Amino acid sequence: MDEQRKYAILFAATILAARKLSDPDIKPWGIQVAITDAIGKAQSILEKIDERWPDQGPKPKPKELSQTQQYADE
Repeated sequence: MDEQRKYAILFAATILAARKLSDPDIKPWGIQVAITDAIGKAQSILEKIDERWPDQGPKPKPKELSQTQQYADE
């Protein structure tokens, strides 16, 4: 799993778990359950996205600007 995918799962899991974790009466085991559940849901969402829009291979690198193009933009 690449770093970009890990951060995507972390971001989605944080959003999914936020409501449950904001409960002031949540028990310590409940926190672990909420986090585990959110990570599973986030990973499932990313897998469905991958199924629908599969990776099309590496994207070409953008061309570097020549010095004249850089100066024209300033």
